[in-house]
Parts: sequence; structure tokens; C-alpha cells
Amino acid sequence: MGLFSRNPDSDDDFDGEKTSFLEERGFIASAIVVGAVLICLVVWFMASGRNDTPSANPSQSPSTEAPTGQPTEPTGPPATPVEPTEQPTKTAPPPPNSHTGGCHDRSPAQGIPRLAAPAAVTWQFEGEILVPIQAAAGPAATSPDGVRSCFAHSPTGAVLAAMVVLGQIQNPDVSLDVLRTRVLPGPGRNAAIAAAKEQLKTPPTPDGDVQFAGFKVLYYPPGGAQAIIQVVADLNHKAYGALPITMQWSHGDWYAVLQDDGTFNGSVEPDILSSLNGYVRFSGAS
Repeated sequence: MGLFSRNPDSDDDFDGEKTSFLEERGFIASAIVVGAVLICLVVWFMASGRNDTPSANPSQSPSTEAPTGQPTEPTGPPATPVEPTEQPTKTAPPPPNSHTGGCHDRSPAQGIPRLAAPAAVTWQFEGEILVPIQAAAGPAATSPDGVRSCFAHSPTGAVLAAMVVLGQIQNPDVSLDVLRTRVLPGPGRNAAIAAAKEQLKTPPTPDGDVQFAGFKVLYYPPGGAQAIIQVVADLNHKAYGALPITMQWSHGDWYAVLQDDGTFNGSVEPDILSSLNGYVRFSGAS
């Protein structure tokens, strides 16, 4: 199975169509690429018969022009253009390897981000997906192979770790190394590695425009031994797909936990969302 599975017992009228699609793309045998995983959610959404109009790009502001009427003559001299006094500030990306922040911070802030996204974050491409990088919560280490690690033992650190692991898994240049080093050992990791090897034998297929859109911390107990983060991706501006990611604190860092079938969600049905209500908006895409 891929990292994202769907309950085969679901009484969806389009099971036959979905099965055909998944087998055609090699998903059942090998789809560990998170982009393909999320795109299959689009297929479920489209096949379910929903014809929702795609939401407008949030970066576009509503028009403030008045309705067209009779032309009027200007009543005064033209206004003098005003130069902007300051440019929008941008957070400089942290170094790939640092001895401060991330897992090096012995007393990171323990507040759970429920209303506002983590601050001072830069976004960097991992394959086709932008992943969040923060000097305070991590990742604070990058291996020679490009695997990112060393996240803060905090709710924010768990959120960033979940999104970075997902983003790196979809990147064929580092996917195997990420599965071997950023996922806890067990049957699930073995199944995912086997699927990844098969996936790498076939030419990649375009995944479309899929980017992270937000998150919700579902579970973070005192002490932070484990965390469950619901990560949301924007699926080609047609819907949102939500994926539960279980992270466990072990050996001084956050590691992903897979079900025995090699997926993140096992028998838990995927969530298709029409909006981000109830989630923290968090995206590097405009």
C-alpha cells in the first residue's frame, strides 16, 4: 500500500473507478510519493460527484472598483505618486546545520499553535512541494544526502517535522534515505521502503499543483512523547486533503510512525475538506 490508504469496505459508488486509477498509476504497489498520494484524493473528490466551484486564490483581493457609470472630469490636479517607505520584511533562511535551535533547544516553548501559524518561517522547495524551515524549531541539521532533521521537542517542532518528512518523502532524490532515517523501525517502514524502491523504477508522473495549506494539532500530551498532526494540502485549488501524521519523540528528535501496511493512516478514512475552517493556515505558496 502507499503511505495514504483508503478503506476498501467503503460503500462508494465509484470504487471500481478508483481502483482502476490507483492500479494504473501503480499506487497500490508503490505510491509513497506524497504528491501522488494527495492527487488521488483529488480523484476521490472529483469522482464522488461533487461539482463545487474551486475557491478563489486567497492571494487575490476582491475588486474595489466602483460600477462603471458616466465619465467624470477630474476636479483637481493628479495625485503625486507616493513611494513606499519600507519594503515587506522577509525572514532569512537559517543555515542547514546549526548548534542552536531545533533539537538543541533544551527548553523550547510548549504552546500549541491553534490560532496562528509559526512565525519567522522560510519555505524551501523539496521536490515540487514547499516545506517550512524555522531557526527556532528546526530543522537544525541536514545530512550530506539532504535529509533534514533535529526538530524542537515542542508542538511547533512536531508540526514542522511532520510537514518536512512528508515533503521529503515525495522527493525521489531523498525518499529512501528519509524512510530509513526519519521513520521509526517496524513493519510499516519496511513496507514503505519496499514500495519506494518499486516507485523509483517507474517514470514519475506529474502531480499537479499540490502544496501544504495548513495543519491542526490533534494530540500532544504533557511531556510530548507523541504527537498527531493533521496536515492539510491544497489539491489543485479544487479541495483540501487532510492527512493524519503520527510523530514520536525518540533519541532526541521527532520520527514519523507508519502503520503496518506502510501508510500513515491505515484504516482511517481520508478527510476531504471544502475549507480550512478549524485549521491553522500555513503555506509557502501564494
